[in-house]
Order: sequence, then C-alpha cells, then structure tokens
Amino acid sequence: MSRSLKRILIAVGGAIGLLVLVALGVGVLVDINRYKPRLERAASDALGMDVRFGGRLGMGFFPSFHLTMEDGRMLGDQAVVVASAKRTRLWIELLPLLRQEFRLRKIELSQLELSIERDPEGRFNVERLKKAVALLRSLDQASVSLSDGTLRYADKKSGEWLEATGFDLTASRIRLAAGGTSQLLKGLSVEAELACGEIRTKDLSLSALKVSIDGKDGVFQLKPVAMRIFGGQMAADIQANLSGPVPNCRIHCSLPDFRIEEFLKTLSPKKAAVGAMDFTASLSMEGESMSRMVQTAAGEASLRGGNLMLEGLDLDRSLARFKSSQNFNLVDLGAVFFAGPFGLAVTKGYNFAGLFEGSGGSSRIRTLVSNWRVERGVAHAKDVALATPENRIALQGGLDFVTGQFADVTVAVIDAKGCAIVRQAMHGSFQSPQVEKPRVLTSLAGPAVRLYKRVRGLFAAGPCEAFYSGSVAAPR
Repeated sequence: MSRSLKRILIAVGGAIGLLVLVALGVGVLVDINRYKPRLERAASDALGMDVRFGGRLGMGFFPSFHLTMEDGRMLGDQAVVVASAKRTRLWIELLPLLRQEFRLRKIELSQLELSIERDPEGRFNVERLKKAVALLRSLDQASVSLSDGTLRYADKKSGEWLEATGFDLTASRIRLAAGGTSQLLKGLSVEAELACGEIRTKDLSLSALKVSIDGKDGVFQLKPVAMRIFGGQMAADIQANLSGPVPNCRIHCSLPDFRIEEFLKTLSPKKAAVGAMDFTASLSMEGESMSRMVQTAAGEASLRGGNLMLEGLDLDRSLARFKSSQNFNLVDLGAVFFAGPFGLAVTKGYNFAGLFEGSGGSSRIRTLVSNWRVERGVAHAKDVALATPENRIALQGGLDFVTGQFADVTVAVIDAKGCAIVRQAMHGSFQSPQVEKPRVLTSLAGPAVRLYKRVRGLFAAGPCEAFYSGSVAAPR
C-alpha cells in the first residue's frame, strides 16, 4: 500500500473518529430536556393543537440524527387527550435545517392511541389539525412506522362507533408530487403494509386484517386484502385511482364458507340459523364524497348456500297453516336473506328477532340463491329465492342505497310454474319499513288444505305471469 493511500485512510478514519467524539460529546453535554417547553410550543404551533411530552427527551446521531420523545400527548378542547404515543422517534435531515427546511427521513410511533369524535353538531375534535396538512410535504422520501396502535371513533349524533386495536403500519418509498397540498394524494407514491388485530363496530367485528398497498402517482393497488369475518376468511383486492379529476374505485371480494349463524348474530342474539354460505361482490364507483360514491355504485353481488337449518321456525308447517292463521310474515324471510353481509344496511330497522319468537321447530333450506345487479346505487334482485323440502319463496324488487329506501320489494310463495300463490310487499325506508298484509292469489277449497299442496299443482290455477324464473328448482 502506498504512503499516499495510507495517509488518506488515516485522515478519513481520523475524521470519522472526530465526528463520533463530537456526537458523543454533544449528547453528553447538551441536555435537550432544557428545551422541552420550546419543543412543545413548536410542535403545538405546527400541528394546531396543544402538544405535551410527559417523559424525557433524547437525542442521537447514529445511524443518523434523531429525536426521541416519551409519552407524547396531543390535547383538544378542555384538555381532552385526542392522541398519545408511548414513544415517538423522528429522524431529521440536518442539511435542510441549515436552509430552515424541516425534512424527515423516518418517523416511528409506538403504542399510538387516536380518539376521533364527532359531536351532535357534526364537528370533529381534530378539525384544528387542518393546519398540519402543510407538514405532509416533509414526508417526501421518508418512511413511517406505527406499531401496536389503537384507533377509536365515535359519532355522538348517529351513535355509530368503531374501535381498531393491534394496529401496525409500515410505509416506505413515500414520494409526493409537486404542487399544493390538494395535489398530494393525486401524485402520491408509496409502498405499505397494514395489519390490525381486531376491528369492532356497533354491528359487526372482524379480525386479522392484512393489507398490502402499492401506490404509484395516485393510483393505489390494495392487494391482497385479507380478514376474518363471520367465521370465514375474506379475500379482496381494491384499486383506487386518485390521479384524475374524479376519484374512482373498483372492489372485488369473496367470502367463501362463512357461517350464517355468525352473520345473523348481528341481527339477533338468538341462534337463528346454521350453515355455510358463499358471498362475492364486484363493484365500481366514483366521486369526491361518500354520497357520490354510493350514487355511482355499479356491479354484482351474490350469496349462495345449501343445506341450511333455520332454527326456531318450521317454515313448511307455518305456510301450511297460513290460510287459517293469516299471521305468517313472508317479508321476514326477505329481511333475513336479502344478500348476506350486503344486507346489513337494510335490516337495521327491522324486527328480525320476531321471526323466531314462540314459533318452534326448524326448517331445512335446501337451496338459497341471492344474486343482485347494482346500478347507480340501487341493487336490483336478479335471482333471489330459497327452497325448503316443500316450498319455494322468491323476492323481487330493489334496494335503493342512495335514498335508503326499499324499491318495490315483494316476497312471494311460488308454485312449480313460478306463479305467486301468496305475496307480500315492503316499502319505505331501511330504518322504518312499511310492510303490507299478505295477499292470497289462489283460492283454496277449505282452511284445512295445506298451502304446499298447491305448489305441487294439486289445485291448478289459470294462466299467470311468472313471478320467478330463476335457478332455484321447485320441490319434487
């Protein structure tokens, strides 16, 4: 090795050693906690909300310059804690600071807890954070890590709430497009992995959520999306395009072999049915708001199952006694089997539990098919029917998610030709539906004659317009 090369190596090594000694000396001699009040004021001013650090602050230089803050809290009105983190670490680029520019290389948050509330007047407790949007530019080329987080949301007006626990997020290769803050998402590129142990709402719960995100120039692929829900494993892929003038989204999901008893728990605490079902949906939508997304929703949704047991109700016996009792409600079955998870929104205002109170017995559902076509936010029944050993029941009409209304929904008992024997209509809002009295369309010889015999054609009626011509076969 030449003397010149040795001298260069010695000089470089000495410089590195000197930097290490300087960094160690600064860490020992400078007590950063003396500047805690100043840092709290700076953070409060930048975020628009009151920021406090309950623990000590730390500073390090390896592998790069970073700050560590313990027990950070962000306070809203009346000093209520809106967000907190057990530990926050910020890796900051030093050279931009000389130009009075704040740039992050990495941010780590552990045991983050975020509580978002909407008051009865529609105001959010985090509205003052709008000021912090300007800080998003500092994340360009940075990475973000959140571990063991908890998110809580409560709407004081509607009573809706959500809680997500065991929340983890890693995001890297963050790249922001040039332009104002309104253009950030339209040009955002990022690679991320999201996981959540459990998510609970007022109506349902899901667990083991995992999402892989690949975003490039405002176009995001969420694939795969996996979660446990209703005792089954859901798989989905989502494409969201935010780069154009109008955001658009495409969703495809499948939930094979989910348990209907787990789904029906969201409607009634009683054990109502047992069996496995398959659910699939493919939807597309566009718009700058959730209401506009619903108005443009289009696609297909399907629910299928077989050999299901309906507990607490002998359906065939109840239908056979219908002529004498006149107290059987066909619409109850429509409320149960609208479209599985797709139908949660339309059954909230319905007395589902009343179907099983005091009836006794059980029913075997040989086949259940529930296929829907969605156009402009309205789901139209394509092939919706179920068959017991002795009867078929079918549904026509639509579910208008734009207005929250039942659109000419009719449930009917049908014969072998698909003609309606008894039919019952339902209209009004999802929250407060109006159910008409059943109408008998075929006369009977006497009150003792069983309804299902007419299904077998023993009491033939004249020509009729077929109510149902789908895939569910008539009982033999």
